[in-house]
Amino acid sequence: MTKKELIARQQAIVDAAKNEGRALTAQEQQEFENLQRSLENMPDDTPEAGNTPDAAGGSGNNSGTKNLSPEEAAQRAIADERKRIADISALCRSLGMQPDEYISGGQSMDQVRCAVLEKMQKDGAPINVSVNADEGDKFRDAATDALVLRAGVRVAKPAEGAGELRGMSLRDLAVECLVREGEDARSLIRMSADDLYNSLSRQFYNPTAAFPAILDATIRKSVVELYNQVPTTFQEWTTDGSLSDFKETSDHEYLIGGMGDFEEVPENGEIKADLPKTELLPTRKLKTFGKQFSMTRQAFVNDDIGFLTRVPGLYATKAKKTIDKQVYQVLYYNQAIFDKKALFDKTHNNLIAKGAKPSQQSVQEIILQMQKQTDPFGDAIYVNPKFIIVPVGYEFDLAVMLHSTQVTGSNNNDYNPMYNYPLKVVQTPILNALAGNNPVPWFMVADPMSARSVHVDYLNNQKTPTIRRMEAPGVLGFTWDIYMDWGITVRDFRGIAKNPGVAI
Repeated sequence: MTKKELIARQQAIVDAAKNEGRALTAQEQQEFENLQRSLENMPDDTPEAGNTPDAAGGSGNNSGTKNLSPEEAAQRAIADERKRIADISALCRSLGMQPDEYISGGQSMDQVRCAVLEKMQKDGAPINVSVNADEGDKFRDAATDALVLRAGVRVAKPAEGAGELRGMSLRDLAVECLVREGEDARSLIRMSADDLYNSLSRQFYNPTAAFPAILDATIRKSVVELYNQVPTTFQEWTTDGSLSDFKETSDHEYLIGGMGDFEEVPENGEIKADLPKTELLPTRKLKTFGKQFSMTRQAFVNDDIGFLTRVPGLYATKAKKTIDKQVYQVLYYNQAIFDKKALFDKTHNNLIAKGAKPSQQSVQEIILQMQKQTDPFGDAIYVNPKFIIVPVGYEFDLAVMLHSTQVTGSNNNDYNPMYNYPLKVVQTPILNALAGNNPVPWFMVADPMSARSVHVDYLNNQKTPTIRRMEAPGVLGFTWDIYMDWGITVRDFRGIAKNPGVAI
């Protein structure tokens, strides 16, 4: 075949597909590429003029190809077909589907998208999707980690590009964000910091704006990191749980127990029926605690990134310290619990009558008293004391008591029965602050597996504060809410005992 005949055949293949409103079939594509290879292997001479094949699978508009040579038009058709195959393959494989039937069937990308949506709707659930982050997401991640690193907060694995952005000021970062969103770079550079801040403030309600989103992510990362570093002690000995709403729970309202002892069944005898008893237990309930803070114009103009890390970090620290304080207030103020009696009461058998500082005798006394506890139905329980909660002032005396083989001050080298007793010392200054110049109590807490005491619940197990940019019309600048949901409950009095202590 001559070059003219080869090109004419290519044009016929393309025209047939166009007239039927479809892309090339696999057979047509194969023939088209064979014709193209034949064209490429022919001697280089001037091609004869003629109609040029349009891009396969295109819209049918020849305006973009009427000035092309036959070889250029053929190359475009091949490129478009290869792009169709590549796009279909990428789409199908990202959704866990096979692309072969769509490629060989000659469907366009629009037809494939429709088929995919129909399949997802028919299946009733999304197909496994693997989404790659676009450039905008990558930039935001890098900018977030750059600000966090610049503020001195540790980042285990910084995002790619964070190092390059680390030296940027807030103004430079803001300009970069606005330029990426289509703003004119020259006009932005000429803006004063105050004008630029006002321009950014107008993006407050724009969910796709990069700069506010970067600030949000930076604050969240800082809050989580700094919250986890707060040196509180309540979490060492309390139990924790999760509630899904703010209603009082009823799933733990009653304890089932009091089963009778197993009795001997004589030969041909009858097994006696038994009815379990129930005992009232506390309900659990969540409350919301929070504060609000803002990014000031001065902070932005002065390039002070403390509002992104230090200020939110202080509020996060305060949130965790608030839980810590509330837990120890439960112990110190000794209010009535679910049975309408004080947490530490003679009837609860968890209160030492005479206050004393921790010593071998006083610690042994409170341990023995805990181990005599019975369950709500009068049966003995096996309480395993594990924590001793003390105010600041007793840590070193307890270290000697628990790790010395001999009784302190003994002239007879008496063996110390408290040596290596498995007690963990929990020291908190909150008890000192609550007591002031009054006697400072201390407490013994059991292993929760043997007896429960104080319990902290969180909403949906969210144990760090939530940050939300607050939409406040009329407020100049950016404002954030920081809040957290928790509830503190005394689950049982048998897992904790109190010594009234002495003044320190």
